[in-house]
Amino acid sequence: MSGPIAFSDVLGAAERIRPHLPPSPLRSYATLDEAVGHGIRVLVKHENLQPTGAFKVRNGLSAISALTPEARRGGVVAASTGNHGQGLAYAGARMGVAVTICVPVGNNPEKNAAIRALGGAVVEEGRDYDEATEVASRLVRERGLTLVHSTNSPHVVAGAGTITLEVLEEHPALDAMVIALGGGSQAVGAMTVARERAPRLRVFAVQAAGAAATHDAWHSGQVRTLSKADTFAEGLATRSVYPFTFEALRAGLAGFVTVTDGEIAEALRLLLRTTHTLVEGAGAAGLAGLLRLRETLAGQQVGIILSGANIDEASLRRVMNREI
Repeated sequence: MSGPIAFSDVLGAAERIRPHLPPSPLRSYATLDEAVGHGIRVLVKHENLQPTGAFKVRNGLSAISALTPEARRGGVVAASTGNHGQGLAYAGARMGVAVTICVPVGNNPEKNAAIRALGGAVVEEGRDYDEATEVASRLVRERGLTLVHSTNSPHVVAGAGTITLEVLEEHPALDAMVIALGGGSQAVGAMTVARERAPRLRVFAVQAAGAAATHDAWHSGQVRTLSKADTFAEGLATRSVYPFTFEALRAGLAGFVTVTDGEIAEALRLLLRTTHTLVEGAGAAGLAGLLRLRETLAGQQVGIILSGANIDEASLRRVMNREI
């Protein structure tokens, strides 16, 4: 199976990121293993402990460090519901590159504030992520900015691939990974690394049931855009398939499941009890998917990625009050 990036791209991203970002922790928790059951040992990659609270700081550092001097001077723009924007703003601040982030109206206010605090400019326009991407494309035309898409970029996907590179350097005997999927950068990055470093490793994807465009297309072969993305896990709230990653996902995933918002919320509460660290909805979806797949993965060593911690206070309260 080939893909949109090569293993050498991930190695290059890792070299560029290394001066700015130490490896994130990879841990296991006996209480989490007990809760999952079926003899599964869970290896937890703590991207929720990154300086921006999410794995996408890797993508931002990878993408901005790869820009030409001319592109750096002109500045970059992206659409984001928060984590990609924070990652780019963090990288821009470290490397002296102006960053503009387009977010949908009503976006997580805490994520908007975090982007601004890191020096990024925030443009609030559009009803959801997909419409915010159209705003970003317009700013490319109007201002001559360089677009850094959250998925459709080789440097972004290579940055995400450094997660699995670190996991396998520390734990090469892993049997499987269950990875939450919005655009697919983590999953495609994982498969790219696995081909070279652990060919037996199986990669499974999980998507929110209310935003299942890629899941549905993967199973049916019919690509369509949804009218809305209905999930509290805003990192998974996409309505369409991303062509840059989709063929690799179709060819390489061992399986693909959906989980409800209720299952994501329960996984979030379980992670809080067992790891004593906070995750957002998208960050809990990998565990929710593992719980759905636990009979398939019985007796195996399985990696999950806590992709982010940036849940807003109102959503966290709803989760902890079992209103989701």
